[in-house]
Amino acid sequence: MDRTTLRARAWLVGIVALCGVWLVQSGAAVRLVAPQPSTAEAFTAGPEPRRGSPVAGPLRPAAPVRIRIPGIGVDAPLTGLDLGADGSLDAPPAGDRNLAGWFEDGTPPGTKGTAVVAGHVDNADGPSVFYSLGSVKKGARVEIDRRDGRTAVFSVDAVEVYENDSFPDKRVYGATPHASLRLITCGGGFTRETGYLGNVVAFAHLTEVR
Repeated sequence: MDRTTLRARAWLVGIVALCGVWLVQSGAAVRLVAPQPSTAEAFTAGPEPRRGSPVAGPLRPAAPVRIRIPGIGVDAPLTGLDLGADGSLDAPPAGDRNLAGWFEDGTPPGTKGTAVVAGHVDNADGPSVFYSLGSVKKGARVEIDRRDGRTAVFSVDAVEVYENDSFPDKRVYGATPHASLRLITCGGGFTRETGYLGNVVAFAHLTEVR
């Protein structure tokens, strides 16, 4: 496992601790558990671009500034995330429900390799930016505006859910020969005592540059 994988995995552990806050506090665990992906949205084989979907050439590195997922109504700014004092990557500020973060020491979205973007599923006030990530379908469009003025457009290849103790680091964070994107939030089973027990991951690849 390389340095980038280790850091990204450490960040994921940090985000897990912040999930399910509103559901636990409100006592509405059944009514408002976030949508979870169906098995129909999972890969049929390995984490590769969908057959027949175009694969665009990668861009030069540039920081992302905004993410849009029209299918679930996401339109949010992006903030860079770094490592905290405990060695885990800081999560986006929980108080801002419409903010996602990208792993700033990793691959910028649109560049060759695997870029990682994460967002909270909820906070103390209710659903947050990636609350509906589990309802994303294969083929959904993800647009990321970059600081160089270009927009990297990705197509979702699959959406899967993993338990915390069996998270497949290599499958999610492994290197790819094209520009890939991973969107991550909390998911899986839910208990009022611990919140969400796993993570939802959407896999996507670059299909267009505007």
